[in-house]
Amino acid sequence: MASMSDQHARSFGAVADAYDRGRPSYPREAAAWLVGDQPVAALELGAGTGKLTEALVDLGHDVHATEPDEQMLALLEQRLPDVRTSQASAEEIPAPDASYDVVVSAQAFHWFDPDRALPEIARVLKPGGRLALVWNQRDERIPWVRKLGAIIGTQEQLREPAEALVTSTRFGFVEDRVFRHWQVVDRESIRDLVLSRSNVAVLDEEGRAAKLAEVLAFYDDYGRGMDGMQLPYEARCFRAVVVDPPEAERASADREPSEAADGATAPVSDGADADMLLIDFR
Repeated sequence: MASMSDQHARSFGAVADAYDRGRPSYPREAAAWLVGDQPVAALELGAGTGKLTEALVDLGHDVHATEPDEQMLALLEQRLPDVRTSQASAEEIPAPDASYDVVVSAQAFHWFDPDRALPEIARVLKPGGRLALVWNQRDERIPWVRKLGAIIGTQEQLREPAEALVTSTRFGFVEDRVFRHWQVVDRESIRDLVLSRSNVAVLDEEGRAAKLAEVLAFYDDYGRGMDGMQLPYEARCFRAVVVDPPEAERASADREPSEAADGATAPVSDGADADMLLIDFR
């Protein structure tokens, strides 16, 4: 049976259009801090509908965008038809070793299985390459924004979103930086913003309708009609350089399975010696 987290992670395809219309983009300055302002080969994981992808392309980067959800990826391909794409997860990256300068992920790293994804990310990074992560989080220091969060849910307001990266031995010191920006929302776009949230997407039709009615009532109290309202965000950014594996680990990885530690070829038994116990684990 799928866990609640798995259900939420797989909920975005059904609301891909609302996600594309309602979610904020990322500041150009944030994209430049994450990946750089000089063109590099970048792999994006969990690219969604291409919110960050577009900013990276505008900076001149050569982006390979991957996304596990077919419907989300289809919208990205419509928006950016010249970008190379793959339907793939962070746990199984379709790329050779040491092939990218930067691996980047926006609003998705918390859905990854870090025990599987981080070794894969380290594998595809070139020596000295880095992993860069970003989350758009509402600035809930502002009272009305905090009230909105109480209505639509705060499960994505992660306190330590990059914790798995910070504790990983595969990456070095984690730098962080915050870029503040605003999204203009009106009565229609705030509806899409709510529909795009995983905790709302998994509700039944009656539950979604009730949540939308609650949010629209809030907007009618706080909004400014056709002029909309500015929703403040913080783009929380993190980056860390991949750590080269120790010499002994590299030598072990490069060695043929039958090669002994001293470089000699280990004898291969035919199973005839009496002291060998053969177990078939299949």
